[in-house]
Amino acid sequence: MTKNSKPAEKPWTDPDDAPEWTEDHFRRAAVYENGKLVKPADGTWTKPGRPKSPDPKQQVTLRLDSIVLEKFRAMGPRWQSRINAELRKALGL
Repeated sequence: MTKNSKPAEKPWTDPDDAPEWTEDHFRRAAVYENGKLVKPADGTWTKPGRPKSPDPKQQVTLRLDSIVLEKFRAMGPRWQSRINAELRKALGL
């Protein structure tokens, strides 16, 4: 090494560059045929969000006494779930 030479540096890599794709990436990639999305045959895709419940809750409008609502809300988060639990208990479910 001479007086003015620099040590060899590894090549610079742009941090925004995407990583190399693996076989798993290609297997799970979105596939389009004639402009329409086609699900892969191996079924490895997952849908975003929460899984569908077999017994989903239904949204309703319900009028409650203000004191009842105030007391349940004062118990903190998940007050709606506690109201549901109390109704289930009252119905023997």
